[in-house]
Amino acid sequence: MFLQKEDLKNNIYTYQVEQITEGDDAIVLQALDTAEQEAKSYLTLNNKKEAADGRLKYDVDKIFSAKGKERNPLIVSITLTIAKWWIVDLCNVDIIYEQAKDRYDRAVAWLKDIAKGNANLNTLPLIKDENQAIDDTPDEELKDTWPWIYGSRKKFNHE
Repeated sequence: MFLQKEDLKNNIYTYQVEQITEGDDAIVLQALDTAEQEAKSYLTLNNKKEAADGRLKYDVDKIFSAKGKERNPLIVSITLTIAKWWIVDLCNVDIIYEQAKDRYDRAVAWLKDIAKGNANLNTLPLIKDENQAIDDTPDEELKDTWPWIYGSRKKFNHE
């Protein structure tokens, strides 16, 4: 797994996790796994045409297979915020529910911005797609509009 139970100490107090889950590590591991799957779902491109608009394509498998200090700290923090939400969802023991909900909403919004290309994280590995590379465009002048080309045909003349 990308996240470990020990990582939660950066986001929620251990006693709170213990009270909410009643000491059941299976609940904690499920929340961590659920958070990882949710984060992956935002960073994985779908088959819609919008995905070919030139946005960065992150190597999600490589991002979430990293271990220890090789993990991207911002992705770890965002994913922990989501995991905290899944734990807090069980019970409100000495936790400010609105604060947890607000942080969850911000984490998800940030992941959506990354997925849409509104935000970029240059420390994440990318997938190289030779089929849609800007350098493959036929004309130098079309690189600014790739993959969309607009204009009209040359005027037809009967001469």
